[in-house]
Amino acid sequence: MQIPWRSLACNGAVRMGGGVLLVLLLVALMAPWMGTIEPTAMDYDHISVPAGTAAQVALPDGRSVAHTFWMGSDNVGRDIWSRVVYGTRVSLLVGLFTAAVAVAGGCLLGLLAGFFRSLDAVLMRVLDGLMAIPAVLLAITLVAVLGASLPTVILAIALPEVPRVTRLVRALVMSLREEPFVEAARALATPDGVILWRHILPNALAPLIVQGTFIAASAVMTEAILSFLGLGLPAEVPTWGNIMAEGRVQFSQAPGNVLFPALFLVPTVLAVNLLGDGLRDVLDPKFAKRF
Repeated sequence: MQIPWRSLACNGAVRMGGGVLLVLLLVALMAPWMGTIEPTAMDYDHISVPAGTAAQVALPDGRSVAHTFWMGSDNVGRDIWSRVVYGTRVSLLVGLFTAAVAVAGGCLLGLLAGFFRSLDAVLMRVLDGLMAIPAVLLAITLVAVLGASLPTVILAIALPEVPRVTRLVRALVMSLREEPFVEAARALATPDGVILWRHILPNALAPLIVQGTFIAASAVMTEAILSFLGLGLPAEVPTWGNIMAEGRVQFSQAPGNVLFPALFLVPTVLAVNLLGDGLRDVLDPKFAKRF
């Protein structure tokens, strides 16, 4: 698959979504320098201070430094700005790895189901049963059974997406396996694995890339929902969902504890969706003809 870089660069949705994600990536990489203080450090002398408060903060090593609580502090004195910045890392990791796991698993099952007729009925019936379970309910169940950790949350969010990717790849493979170039490869006694890897998979990559971006956006939102409900990552881990969950108990006194992480969450999901829309417009032939 040849990527039309010039068309991507000229697409407004790709530029806007990619630009926002690039900024967020820089924030995640520079979190130790932008956070200015440990996100888990508790300062009981500065509990629930308003945004913009400047104070002398005692560090764990005994030193005292001048610090500004740009977004205020929570009910145990943790700096909201530092927690939000470090939360960017968690959200991007969850989105990236969830999309990778779901696309990899769905791609493998879709190739098998679409190319080998004998496996199609069995695999698709199992996946249809999995799709009948609501995604959030399945994720909550898996986290409750396996325990709250980053790998568990990624697996719990990725698993409900696998059947959707499988159905997409299966439909593509079923149309591609009747193409002349596949028939020619079979006539030359090319092994099935080689046909799948060299001839069919490259022609299915464009829809997979687009689907992966939408899965990443959904994963970021789902992780925030699970953490907000107390069913995601442990409470001490700085995630946007955890910050909002802890801030809701004092929303009337300090609404910023909920609104500030939301101001990061909303642009992230919108940017990933914009990027996915732009990639679809450029990479999907049915949409590319319109532009």
